[in-house]
Amino acid sequence: MNCAPLYINGEFVETRERQNVLNPSTGKVIAQVFLASEKEIDLAVESARKAFDKGAWRGFSLKERKAVILRIAEGILNKAEELARIETESTGKPIKETTFMDVPSAAKTFEHAANNLENYLINETLAPAQEAGAVLLREPVGVVSLIIPWNYPLLIASWKLASALAAGNTVILKPSSITPLTAFELGKIIHEAGMPPGVVNIINASGAKSGQILCCDKRIDMVSFTGSLEVGKEILRYTSSSVKKLLLELGGKSASLVFADVDIETAVNSSLCSVFLNQGQMCTAMSRILVQEKIYDQFVASFVSKAKAIKLGLSDNHETQMGPLVTDSQRKKIIAYLEKAKTEGARILCGGKIPQDAELKNGYFFEPTVIGNVKPHMHIFKEEVFGPVAIVGSFSDSKEAVELANSSDFGLAACIWSKDLGLAEEVAKKINAGTIWINTYGMFYDQLPYGGFKQSGFGKELGRDGLLEYTRLKNIIIDHSNEGKPLVNYWYGF
Repeated sequence: MNCAPLYINGEFVETRERQNVLNPSTGKVIAQVFLASEKEIDLAVESARKAFDKGAWRGFSLKERKAVILRIAEGILNKAEELARIETESTGKPIKETTFMDVPSAAKTFEHAANNLENYLINETLAPAQEAGAVLLREPVGVVSLIIPWNYPLLIASWKLASALAAGNTVILKPSSITPLTAFELGKIIHEAGMPPGVVNIINASGAKSGQILCCDKRIDMVSFTGSLEVGKEILRYTSSSVKKLLLELGGKSASLVFADVDIETAVNSSLCSVFLNQGQMCTAMSRILVQEKIYDQFVASFVSKAKAIKLGLSDNHETQMGPLVTDSQRKKIIAYLEKAKTEGARILCGGKIPQDAELKNGYFFEPTVIGNVKPHMHIFKEEVFGPVAIVGSFSDSKEAVELANSSDFGLAACIWSKDLGLAEEVAKKINAGTIWINTYGMFYDQLPYGGFKQSGFGKELGRDGLLEYTRLKNIIIDHSNEGKPLVNYWYGF
């Protein structure tokens, strides 16, 4: 059976321990990945440190850096079909999504970072006073730990890698041990692109074993993490021991506000996508759909009818609209949330069960689920379920809509559906979330920053702001006093 090696200091490394990778559609083992011990983790950190301090990468010009990153983008496109297949087999997301969304978007992220790094990394020359000048330098932070979740393993790895490398850093990439395969395929592409040894290191290890090392080690200057709130809090605690820079994206409980003037069919179809794409395993899933009272019954009837019609199937089938959840434990977590919601008075309008289709019996499938009669105090209204579960509630006016949208500890994203763009823009200003979509969902652009507020974390991915997260700003002040004698020279009167 194929076993993916680690990638450390420009070499593919095999270890004693191995880990199985399962296909969520079938529950069968599809590959193995070598596991890093503390020895290999330490080697990866040391390799990244040496590559940054003494390696060739630091001396690359921006044009040379750009050329390597563009070759990575080209390599992704050259292996697009293979990457899409591997991502589908290991995550369970439908092949249509990996083929047309994840893989091309990953390549475009590297392309954008490469083509814009010279514009983003501009040093500034200032004259703050008559006798002084200053130069503001954008420098790489240094060695960066990139810790990736299981729901978008290739795409989020690309988001972080593209910005970190464009800024000139060296990295240790740690994918989720549930879905590590495309990260190691990306390592092959990076190797073939001519990246100097030690600049990119990719390890596979349990979070418990590697997390503390990758967050506490003084040789590491920054941690960029996307994942759960619980793990994010642990990372905050770990990084406090060495006071390093931190970027956190910790999920959400996003609200979609549907006003009465919308075209209902458009709003329903779009809302289905906003919560059931990738089986609802998205940080930006619009899991709280709030509809203005005037059209609530009509919206719910259509939404439930279409949710029931979503085609579940094996993820490699091009006709499949929704695949399995990533693990059986994730499915059990969702069932537990639904049971608690029912005891609190919520009502399941459709779904809420494991499908009985014989073809799906070995996978981790779960029906698209719609819940009504949910109140703001309920756990399922406030907490991230991370599965194909949509809450449909109502509001009377824009004031109540904003109050309900903001009644969450998270602040990642939101949607607003209305033909009145003036109203929509005013509502958007009042919603406490980092990304607001008006009359659309999920439009990510490499030019625009992405990141949340409150318990959703801090820092940005993508765009100029996302790339600059991986830099530090140095201020060099130059005295231009007459005859080279500044005021400080006379302070003691000598």
